[in-house]
Amino acid sequence: MDATPEILAARAKLFARNKGTAMAGGVRRTQNKSTRSSTGGDKALQVAIKKMNCNQIQGIEEVNLFKQDGTVIHFDHPKVQASIQANTYVISGQSECKTLQELLPGIISHLGQDSIKNLKQIADSMKMHAGAEDDDEMPELTENFDTEE
Repeated sequence: MDATPEILAARAKLFARNKGTAMAGGVRRTQNKSTRSSTGGDKALQVAIKKMNCNQIQGIEEVNLFKQDGTVIHFDHPKVQASIQANTYVISGQSECKTLQELLPGIISHLGQDSIKNLKQIADSMKMHAGAEDDDEMPELTENFDTEE
């Protein structure tokens, strides 16, 4: 490949600008990447909670959040903070997604109108399932035992 005089002049100019190095842009430098800890978001959340004047509520053993699809987010011994003025409740701790059937009968007193509809659906499905099992007839005994004295 033959280079035109214009290209050769541009290369010479680039070589002179880089003070004799063959690489355009100078020496590469390594960058030190800072690693962020996962507690950064947690700290920001705690600051926001303090700004709302949330107070911790003691003595709560469990919290259940009922979803529209019939599942329940269940917290066992959570940390609960509340700000009545801001109408804000913060629930933190280990959570599990469970079905209503897994938590029965302990949560019947917690159920609202929407959850009672789901409970009726569960009861209907259990009746249908029990009805399917009742269709199986017991075989009759083939031997007759007569007791004579």
